[in-house]
Amino acid sequence: MYSYKKKIGNLGEELAQSYLIESGYIILEKNFRCKTGEIDIIGKDGNFISFIEVKTRCSDFYGSPGEAVNYVKQYKIYKTAQMYILKKKLHRFNFRFDVVEVILKYESYDFSIRLIKDAFQV
Repeated sequence: MYSYKKKIGNLGEELAQSYLIESGYIILEKNFRCKTGEIDIIGKDGNFISFIEVKTRCSDFYGSPGEAVNYVKQYKIYKTAQMYILKKKLHRFNFRFDVVEVILKYESYDFSIRLIKDAFQV
């Protein structure tokens, strides 16, 4: 089961990255990890550094993928973003937290993507 979920997640991140690049983002880093957590994608969108959580599902039966980014997950992303900002010395930039929802349509090998800019604030 784990490898299936990992493959779905990796595919979602690849699709999200392509979508973000097409939307004008500059990808700075993928899968940034530190002791506080992980951020899927870090990108630059205009004057903003965006910390992006990608959520991939095979259906929306249990709700939208973005609903899985609850307060606990948001706080982990926030703390990890603080570490990234300190490490890269990016204090002069504006920051925001985005969510990309990817829904894979199993039978048709199709997908849909929804970008939610400024999805949450902590």
